[in-house]
Amino acid sequence: MPTYPTPNATRTTRRRAGRNRQSMWTRILRGLLISIGVTLVCILIFALLMQWLKPEDTVIRVINQLIKLLSIFIGTWMIVGKGEEGGMLYGALLGLIYMAVGVGLYALLSGQQLPFTAYLSDIAMGVAGGGIAGAMFQNRRRS
Repeated sequence: MPTYPTPNATRTTRRRAGRNRQSMWTRILRGLLISIGVTLVCILIFALLMQWLKPEDTVIRVINQLIKLLSIFIGTWMIVGKGEEGGMLYGALLGLIYMAVGVGLYALLSGQQLPFTAYLSDIAMGVAGGGIAGAMFQNRRRS
């Protein structure tokens, strides 16, 4: 008896990568945890270097901002796929949440009250940096 292929049997389907099946919030949480890990490693290395180099306060502030941006870039890189849409949104959202958590922890743990504009500028830097990183990483060429 002859067998005939069914429409589903002749169709070739590609499996999606695990990254594409994750919900947006799962991806953001994953990126946030990666960003926090990068921050902790960089702060530890910088703290060890500070003992040896003895930098000025302005240098310390600049390095802290660079560490934050690097963390957001790496977190965004890990959650945005090549050629995937929405990279700018993922990056901006990650930057917003990362900086909001950082600003909140700083205010809670240090007991210092910075002006509202200082907090707002930090959060804006995170959103802008994350959005730029997301746009860059979603436009990577497929290999």
